Amino acid sequence: MLEFRMALAPTTRIAAGIIPFIYIGSLFFTRGLSGMVLNVAILAFAVLTLFQLITLPVEYDASRRAKTQLVSLGILDQDEMPGVNQTLDAAALTYLAAFMAALLNLLSLLSRRN
Repeated sequence: MLEFRMALAPTTRIAAGIIPFIYIGSLFFTRGLSGMVLNVAILAFAVLTLFQLITLPVEYDASRRAKTQLVSLGILDQDEMPGVNQTLDAAALTYLAAFMAALLNLLSLLSRRN
């Protein structure tokens, strides 16, 4: 899975770079996003959504491992863990929010396609 995620990273960077130009360009045309531009936007958001989906388990595992390491290395005491749990859980949830935003944008673009 890591190899696939690493292979997808350059494509994700390109897709993320294209999206702002697509939206800005769509403001100057009366039809907005349509035709080939819409297809490019759908492809870009599909790549971003896939990358976000693949990243979710990695980020949740990183938060889990960080909690374990903070205690085992003596950086934090066990009584400090409730606050750490809340903070790291909230940080992991930001990746879920990013995935949901990308998915909803993709679904919105797909609904505009005839």
